[in-house]
Amino acid sequence: MLHRILESFAARSERRIESIESRAAGAPLMAIISLRSQRITVYDADGWILRAPVSSGQKGRETPAGIFSVIQKEAEHYSNLYDDAYMPHMQRITWSGIALHGGPLPGHAASHGCVRLPYDFAARLFDATRVGMRVIVAPGDVAPVEIAHPALLAPKPGAAALAATRAAEADEATRKADQARLAATKAARDAARAMMPVRTAENLKPKAQAQLAAAEAALAAASDDAKAQAEDARQKAAARLADVEAQLAAAKAELQPNVDAAAAAREALAAAEAARGAAVQASREAARELEPVSVFISRKTQRLYVRRAFQPVLESPVEIKDADRPIGTHLFTAMARTNRDTDMRWSVVSLDGDGGAKSALDRIVIPQDVLDRIAGMASPRSSLIVSDEELSRETGTGTDFVVLMSGEPQGGIKFRRRAHAMEARYGRRTPWGWPFAGGYSRWW
Repeated sequence: MLHRILESFAARSERRIESIESRAAGAPLMAIISLRSQRITVYDADGWILRAPVSSGQKGRETPAGIFSVIQKEAEHYSNLYDDAYMPHMQRITWSGIALHGGPLPGHAASHGCVRLPYDFAARLFDATRVGMRVIVAPGDVAPVEIAHPALLAPKPGAAALAATRAAEADEATRKADQARLAATKAARDAARAMMPVRTAENLKPKAQAQLAAAEAALAAASDDAKAQAEDARQKAAARLADVEAQLAAAKAELQPNVDAAAAAREALAAAEAARGAAVQASREAARELEPVSVFISRKTQRLYVRRAFQPVLESPVEIKDADRPIGTHLFTAMARTNRDTDMRWSVVSLDGDGGAKSALDRIVIPQDVLDRIAGMASPRSSLIVSDEELSRETGTGTDFVVLMSGEPQGGIKFRRRAHAMEARYGRRTPWGWPFAGGYSRWW
């Protein structure tokens, strides 16, 4: 009976899924969950594309409001906290156990902190996303809007073209290395084949020499009557030895060009492999310049942090004017290159809905040496978070920046922090704090 009721709830939820069918989803994708409306909306660079109801954390175990990203995906997942509960198409957003996944939707907040999605929608979203997609959990209804401001990072001019060139060079170097390997293999095979007559002649020569020596000894010991026959045998043995020596000389003469060719092919292969290695490395470095970066600026700590590919890059103090006055929490996202790759189109989501994103940027003063280091780092999917909050301790190994809104209920995540199973699985707290806290390298 309960199963049929849950299926009925799920069926009604599925019918409320909305989507834009007139175009395929572009990039970057961003999911915004409204706790007030119990709804998820998925956006790409051109607007919303998917929308569905959700069921977030119930009272006391509320889904925390803040900024997250997908850090793990698992199509078939069973909870390690709640009696192996089935959580299909799970997309984790914190290592402490908050995730998006398929589940029953009773029409109100009812989970233990995760965000339940309609089953079909969860599968569809799972197929569309990748690790790193931003997930915003907002107290109310917010949406991205376009923004332009001189403080927003610009792309490195020519970075995309350079990456394409380096990739083509790496492909060509790999092709040449493959050809050189085939040529070296053929040359080695030809040299091995040419060696066979040499070895055959070298094996025959000692026998011919022994036969000649025996014939000469027989001649020396032969009587006058037998000398003619012995001399004939000696001459035949000498002729056989001469023939074998001629075969050996001819075989060695034929072998030498093959040996030389094999040596040259090995040298060419070594050079081609070195060129391939250098080209691949150059291609990786150029491609890395296109990887999105994340920048987080905290009013509370007056610091700036940079991550790339979930790894800390640098940290620096910054100045925020009127530091005692709230600045809000804003997520700026680089959407696409414009103006022949020299500019970047940005959007912003303000979680508190005050629309003060531009004034927040106006209040930030970044040291010039840091500006020089991060200049040109922007690429599509790069982001800048400006917040009153400090960096959440959920930020750590294998995550992008996680920001929790301290003024909103966080029961779902606080409950998990007290769970012994979570601490045992993800690391124990030490006298210096949680294992994933901090860890930033300082480059100056």
